[in-house]
Amino acid sequence: MNSSITKYLNTYSSAATLAFFRLAFGIMMFFSLIRFALNGWIEKFYITPQFHFTYYGFGWVKPIGNYTYLLFIICALAAIFVAIGYKYKLAILTFFLSFTYIELIEKTTYLNHYYFITLVSFVLLFLPANCYFSVDAHQKHSLTFEKIPRWNIDILKVLLAIVYIYAGLAKINSDWLFEAMPLKIWLPANSNLPIVGSFFNQNWLQYAFSWIGMIYDLTIVFLLINKRTRYFAFALVVIFHVLTRILFPIGVFPFVMIISTLVFFESNFHSTVLKWISNKLNFTAVYFENNKEKTPEYSFLYKSKILFLSCFLAFQIVFPFRYLLYPKELFWTEEGFRFSWRVMLMEKAGYAEFTVTDALTKKEIKINNSLFLTSFQEKQMSFQPDFILEYAHYLHDYYQQQGINNPEVRVESYVALNGRLSQKFIDPEINLANIHDSFQHKTWILPFNDTIDGL
Repeated sequence: MNSSITKYLNTYSSAATLAFFRLAFGIMMFFSLIRFALNGWIEKFYITPQFHFTYYGFGWVKPIGNYTYLLFIICALAAIFVAIGYKYKLAILTFFLSFTYIELIEKTTYLNHYYFITLVSFVLLFLPANCYFSVDAHQKHSLTFEKIPRWNIDILKVLLAIVYIYAGLAKINSDWLFEAMPLKIWLPANSNLPIVGSFFNQNWLQYAFSWIGMIYDLTIVFLLINKRTRYFAFALVVIFHVLTRILFPIGVFPFVMIISTLVFFESNFHSTVLKWISNKLNFTAVYFENNKEKTPEYSFLYKSKILFLSCFLAFQIVFPFRYLLYPKELFWTEEGFRFSWRVMLMEKAGYAEFTVTDALTKKEIKINNSLFLTSFQEKQMSFQPDFILEYAHYLHDYYQQQGINNPEVRVESYVALNGRLSQKFIDPEINLANIHDSFQHKTWILPFNDTIDGL
């Protein structure tokens, strides 16, 4: 093993940082799940729809009806157990599996921060996050360590860096920087805000927000890493995410990012917070201060874990660039768009009218989408090609069961992107029932009659 790598792997950090992150992550996830339930979204997104859009390769993940409430309860309880570090390995595994299953049930609910939560919970499976300030460590002294290998904390920082930097790189495009799109569409919707509302209609502010957003995403990680600029950077994090929370309906993402960036702080900060919590709960934290180091044994299992996580990080770095393998405009085709940290980059609106034709009699049926989809599903389907294809196959199977001979499914669709006039989206001559989804380029998407330059 390279000597510099060996030296790094033998560098230690305070376990208080990882314990703080575990506690904060678990609490955030618990309240996020409670919020989701209280807003009635479990029924709206997972129970009410008669048809669910699935991710390619995960069609085997099926909705479970009213048992979805039980799945959310299990996930929320697991989040609490993660927070307090009780039966931690089982708790984080349960959280990861239940949360991921929930996300895989319905593709219309995809959000970048849900994907981030899935990745973080997966990585936490491999980290000794219960070795400090946890019920597990309190119950079993042999689990207690005050210092852990530094990479256990750095891997979380790398995941956060990927989110920010890739979001910044994605903003380096002509629509965002030179047209202030889609902020020109979104910001005026907040013109009713007191005092500052009128400014959102002004071009200079829309361009300023676009450029500042790009610069913020590209630089904030480096400012957080630097001890001299860290507090200033965190103030920017709070201002930026609170502002985005006020202006845009993006759920808990701002709070997840604010709390997560605290992992960049010195361990003294995390120790102070944990001691304050222990004092409030009349719980002594001295028990965990034994100055023990969790010295790894370079066994085959440990080396395999290091190798696996290294490959995992390499994949996360490379995977967002898969869009380069596809021709045509990314924002138009969305091939390689998901899971690439392209946060709030475009405003799309679509219209899709499907026609089912009997292959023998040539009888045509115009489809009323509201008979099969919720309004939210229909909106998301109308401008995303893989949604359109999956829905077309559902219509084929449905009408075949109704006695239609080998149903042919075609769509008349139009999409407007970032304020442009709507353009025809899908080739209306193509029988979508004969097209099967894959990672190959979707040739049945019509060309985009414009150019968006950028990364």
